[in-house]
Amino acid sequence: MPAHFPPPPDGIHMGITPTCWTNDDFPLIGNDIPMEQCLSEIALAGFEGCSIGHNFTTDVDALIAAMHLRGLSVSEPWVSTYFTVPDGAERGARELLKVLEFLKRFNAGDPPVRTRTIGVAEFGRSVHLQALSLRSNKPEFTDEQWDDLCDGLNRIGEITAGQGFTLAYHPHMGTGVQTAEDVDRLMRHTDPRHVGLLLDTGHLTWAGADPAEIIERHRERIAHVHLKNVRDGVHADRTLADGSFREYVESGIFTVPGDHDGGVDFDAVLKVLRPGDSYRGWLVVEAEQDPRGGHPPLYYAQTARAYLAEALR
Repeated sequence: MPAHFPPPPDGIHMGITPTCWTNDDFPLIGNDIPMEQCLSEIALAGFEGCSIGHNFTTDVDALIAAMHLRGLSVSEPWVSTYFTVPDGAERGARELLKVLEFLKRFNAGDPPVRTRTIGVAEFGRSVHLQALSLRSNKPEFTDEQWDDLCDGLNRIGEITAGQGFTLAYHPHMGTGVQTAEDVDRLMRHTDPRHVGLLLDTGHLTWAGADPAEIIERHRERIAHVHLKNVRDGVHADRTLADGSFREYVESGIFTVPGDHDGGVDFDAVLKVLRPGDSYRGWLVVEAEQDPRGGHPPLYYAQTARAYLAEALR
């Protein structure tokens, strides 16, 4: 039977990403878990929606039917941009138009909730998919590349806003926007009417930022939230000091809220965020994990949902 929890605060929707089951950055991790199992366990754990996994069906009608059958909505679609590399500007725009068309079709039915946020990250010059040390190879944009990125985000953000959605930028390890300083610069040079912030507690913590401080500085820009935990033991593992993003992921760097192995202070994050008050939107659990290690994905999904039910009371 699906889990039953008290309703979240007004204006809050509870989601989870399929990366707890199958990894979108490294598709062979968890690739044997079918979409139907992933969606059923998301619903069973008591979530309202999810993002779209890489191994979900590309048949839009079939995907809509599978999600609606389980009472699930799309928590956030995704667009990768490449504004900082030659000839990369048009690719992100094309992907955005595909996402907007998908949302138009998805929302034509009767989903229980409707997302208003599209996640985005700049993967031009990213090293997170390469077998390179994250510590030694963080991309550093030139002033011109920063201008290209911010101008490009403003352009596609205006298109997104014109369709009734908000573009939310996701800082990500291994990319040119990952630290608190990077986030501050991006927020200063993008249009608050068209570009919001996707607060990811895991990536920010790993990059040395305090998510609660980011919330305080950019509260009005936060359009979407990923609640991702960081395992202290893996983060501090000296054998991974020169590790790649994949090596950290496979070693279990990420876990969910409520897992005692994690070190993110979610009580502090939620206290500052004030869900249902100053923040309204999706709270999305995320943990890029290898399902072959530790507990099964459903265990982590249930752990996170139970923790949030208690924390949001």
